[in-house]
Amino acid sequence: MPRPRIYLAGPEVFLPDPIEAGRVKCAIAGEHGLEGVYPLDASLDLSGLDKHAQAALISRSNEDLMRSCDALIANLTPFRGASADAGTAFEVGFMRALGRPVLGYTNSPLDYVARAKAVRVQGLQAFDGDATGVAIEDFDLAENLMIEIAIEASGSKLIRHTAPAGTVMADLDGFRQCLCEARRLLQVP
Repeated sequence: MPRPRIYLAGPEVFLPDPIEAGRVKCAIAGEHGLEGVYPLDASLDLSGLDKHAQAALISRSNEDLMRSCDALIANLTPFRGASADAGTAFEVGFMRALGRPVLGYTNSPLDYVARAKAVRVQGLQAFDGDATGVAIEDFDLAENLMIEIAIEASGSKLIRHTAPAGTVMADLDGFRQCLCEARRLLQVP
């Protein structure tokens, strides 16, 4: 019987060695009886394409990979701001719309509202639409309500893990917890 396929969403694709980050996560998924599917798995030939065409091919490829998976685990650790990586948030919604289980973890112990306020205190960027007096979502959640409630509606909960200093993107304890939850949700013996 084939192992359930789990799409591994997250900002690891931007790390200095994204292939190694994916290899490690796929190996850990294998140890849990699951097949990890990393977004950079698709060997795409981007040569000769302009940047927009490259982006379109990557997007279509990742959507095809997600359609081939039984569930998704998202690294929702804040990336480039107060929130999860925007592409990862899209992937959570995409899989939820397909009716597949979505699971997630964050290596930040802070609620979204605390992170948003911390970013605001640092000074707003001219390109950012945030401003003093603009409401910050506050539901005692780790991430935007649409993401966290999607995970709960899938039968799980967003795993909050406090990573040791300097390991925010490398710590995989929350990921391992999600793998155990994925086995439960997918009824893997």
